[in-house]
Amino acid sequence: MVEIELKAWLDNYELIKERLSSVGSYVRSFEKTDTYWFPIQEGAPGVSIPYSGLRVRRDRTVDDGDAEHESVLVTLKKRKMSGNIEVNEEREFTVSNADLFEELICDLGLFKASYKKKRGWEWRVSSELEGGRPINAEISMVKGLGWFLELEILSGKNSNQAVEESRKELFFLLGKLKIPEEKIETRPYTALLQDRWQNP
Repeated sequence: MVEIELKAWLDNYELIKERLSSVGSYVRSFEKTDTYWFPIQEGAPGVSIPYSGLRVRRDRTVDDGDAEHESVLVTLKKRKMSGNIEVNEEREFTVSNADLFEELICDLGLFKASYKKKRGWEWRVSSELEGGRPINAEISMVKGLGWFLELEILSGKNSNQAVEESRKELFFLLGKLKIPEEKIETRPYTALLQDRWQNP
């Protein structure tokens, strides 16, 4: 699966929440707790890691009918940038017990490299462009950083055409929400958090 997305800083999340509710269908509220694992010390001499770590996500959600759900999603993500658009090749699966799975990968030699927690809301927005695909939109408070908007399209293809078509859809919605392109953030959350910790 290929994930094509962008994220942007928000100055007024309540205003964007109202605008998203007017153009999309509300899906759920969520709280996501992520831990990132690596097989070796990141940045070791002569070492090249093609993936951005193994992510274990604990996802607690309340859907539109007020039903609560919890799941654990494991993701291996290969990340690259196409301008200010993020294109990720992902391999994902669920596990029933996060603690036992993390104990297993720790025994296999992986170490916990970073941690992230965010909470917010999710919408599904139909594309207004001809032949366009639906967009997942999330407003999130990332602990230690602030408020963000994430727009994401899932594609079965990782071609230049698929990326460019998705770019048009994402920027069309970004404009409709009246968010300046200057607010787009290309750095991953883990890098932003590391910078914040090192430069409080």
